[in-house]
Amino acid sequence: VQLVESGGGLVQPGGSLRLSCVASGFTFSNYYMSWYRQAPGKERELVASISSGGNSIRYAGSVKGRFTISRDNAMNTVYLQMNSLKPEDAAVYYCNADAGPQFQYWGRGTVVTVSA
Repeated sequence: VQLVESGGGLVQPGGSLRLSCVASGFTFSNYYMSWYRQAPGKERELVASISSGGNSIRYAGSVKGRFTISRDNAMNTVYLQMNSLKPEDAAVYYCNADAGPQFQYWGRGTVVTVSA
């Protein structure tokens, strides 16, 4: 099982990034997919989630209206489009796959830095 995130980097405040997470080793279309983030000295927090079929989506209040989660089950990929980035969005972003307590997988993360 693998989840590989990409797309992180350095961006100025107000800029955009698109994160991708490619999954392998399990039936991607059966899994609820989420993006989490963890900033230095803070706990990991849920950013956005999308159901297996893509018809149920939820966002953390802090990113609602700025971030968009989507998935392509044919490509085994989940995306996070991040617009109007703020310094407080800087964190390591992790991809999570969830199909129940015994079926949870995490990626290694991708670093997002928001700075002028």
